[in-house]
Amino acid sequence: MKRMLLLPAALLLASVAVSQAQDNSMSFFITSVGLGDGANLGGLDGADAHCASLAEAAGVAGKTWRAYLSTGTVNARDRIGAGPWVNAKGVKIADDVATLHSDANGINKETGLTEKGEVVKGRGDQPNEHDILTGTKADGTVDGVNTCSNWTTSGAEGAAMVGHHDRMGPETLPTATSWNAAHPSRGGCGQEALKGTGGAGLFYCLAAN
Repeated sequence: MKRMLLLPAALLLASVAVSQAQDNSMSFFITSVGLGDGANLGGLDGADAHCASLAEAAGVAGKTWRAYLSTGTVNARDRIGAGPWVNAKGVKIADDVATLHSDANGINKETGLTEKGEVVKGRGDQPNEHDILTGTKADGTVDGVNTCSNWTTSGAEGAAMVGHHDRMGPETLPTATSWNAAHPSRGGCGQEALKGTGGAGLFYCLAAN
């Protein structure tokens, strides 16, 4: 009888251990590469698929990934689930949506890692790639105009709102330390235009479950 009781207990402990391991797996990252066509990401669906593909290649399965991007009618903050989110090293980024959009969030150069756990080049590095595509206001709601036609164009027209993952920028820019709403891109939505202000077409990915 004792042996019969011990077996279910062991199975329960194993199940709890697996659950904890899943809960602590990566649920936030910055894309290690963009899609190569400036801010043309194939819309939200294309951006989400890129997040999922990179996460799978990094060995993280069983999660629903959402790009942290707003469009003209969709708020980035409404796409990403409830949290919490941790990076590839298990460091917590935020407990919930409210914390993510407050000064208490944990995004900086040391924690805003790629799906590979690598640091993204920031201000002072060559090349600077700290401009992360978002299309949002600081509270995670729609910017309205700076979304490069809802992430479907890479032409000379339009602009993309970007954030600084390293929370750094010129002192003359009041929003330089914003992770999601630092400034619009200049010169259009193409790859070269994004590079011109310190970007590479990278974006944030968060697990919605």
